[in-house]
Amino acid sequence: MSRRRPASRLDATTTTPDARSEPVPRHAWRIPAGLILLSMVPMLAGGLRLAELSGDPEVTPANERFVTMPVPVVVHIVCATVFLLLGAFQFHPGLRRRRPRWHRLAGRVVAPAGVVAALAGLWMAVFTELPAGDGPLLRWIRLVFGSAMVAFLVLGVVAIRRRDVVTHSAWVTRGYAIGQGAGTQALIFAPWTLVIGAPGETTRALLMGAAWVINLAVAEWVIRRRGLTGRRTARSGRPAVRTATPPEGAPASEREHATADPAG
Repeated sequence: MSRRRPASRLDATTTTPDARSEPVPRHAWRIPAGLILLSMVPMLAGGLRLAELSGDPEVTPANERFVTMPVPVVVHIVCATVFLLLGAFQFHPGLRRRRPRWHRLAGRVVAPAGVVAALAGLWMAVFTELPAGDGPLLRWIRLVFGSAMVAFLVLGVVAIRRRDVVTHSAWVTRGYAIGQGAGTQALIFAPWTLVIGAPGETTRALLMGAAWVINLAVAEWVIRRRGLTGRRTARSGRPAVRTATPPEGAPASEREHATADPAG
């Protein structure tokens, strides 16, 4: 006879049939579309870099650190592209509610891709020569945010293995926000360069750090807003997202509804 866990333990999220049938806002597609659009500049730059490395490029001061050590560069670009593209769809509420299996399987690709991309970036920050325009301050900023990205994604994986979907959702949202840093940096640098001119070493480092801070601030706003929405839904009498875990021995159809919230 299987042992039942207390029904009051709230350690997982279940998507009930009623929740799956809830209408998805018409503007929901704008979430992944906006995230993918934000990713376009760094992904295009990464694609051009891969094309350059696939040939026999002439070594210049601008590309020397990439040409002499291409493996971490290729790993970083490929994994970051997978993380940003596939990860964007993890934030579509319709896919999370109506395709929970797809959401889980995609998360098993997104999280490792993000961790590997961050680790490759950290490797380059430590073991490659600083290019012109960079300095020790930017190197330390990259190390801080790259390490934070790895930590956030790992904490998200640990949380979902414990079936704590709310905590999982918060951590992976923060991790994805850091991964989107290059897109926000492009948005900051373009007007700055047009209006003021090319930034110096210290200003460049501070602007890049500011992009990551902005992304994390937006992530925290999303996390708080998501929590407030969940509490309002529970008070209104609609099916709450966070519910008790089905007891062991429950029918398989009941357990199939367990799923994760955004990004893995």
